Amino acid sequence: MARIKKLSPKDIKKENIRDYLKFKEIFSGFENQISIYSHSPIGMKYLYGMSCEISKNSTIPKRIIEIAVVAASYQNKCKYCVVHHSSILADLGLNAGSIKSITELTQKGLSEIEVLVRDYALLVADKAWMINDSMFTKLKKFFSESEIVELTMRIALTGLFNKVNQALGVEIEEGLMAEL
Repeated sequence: MARIKKLSPKDIKKENIRDYLKFKEIFSGFENQISIYSHSPIGMKYLYGMSCEISKNSTIPKRIIEIAVVAASYQNKCKYCVVHHSSILADLGLNAGSIKSITELTQKGLSEIEVLVRDYALLVADKAWMINDSMFTKLKKFFSESEIVELTMRIALTGLFNKVNQALGVEIEEGLMAEL
């Protein structure tokens, strides 16, 4: 159960309604999250704004980003993000079995680059201090340094969303896959 009341458009201050409606449209399907995050208009504006701008300007394929997001969300045990982003990842062609077992070391259904991104996401989410130079050598085979920074920021941003969702008890919207 959500620990914070969801706000509706009538609850939003006039000066913040444009951002609220914009993000509700861009991130359709994330209504419960947006309705709770809107209690902090600045936080909503910059968190969703950062996510939106990174996505819009990314040179990294969306499937790669979503593998990182789902892996980090599983690692952080954020059911809200796992459900939402697993659905996106399924739409991008990854089968349900591979999504459910994405954190398993002997993952089948992922390419070499996808396994690398999954492994990197798990490390960033859980043990960033343990990442060694060999991981970066592997990442540099597939990504530019700018892309590595972007990927790292996206994984870390996912962690922030995961923690806020869990702390505030953001509930999964009705009609989404509840079990993954």
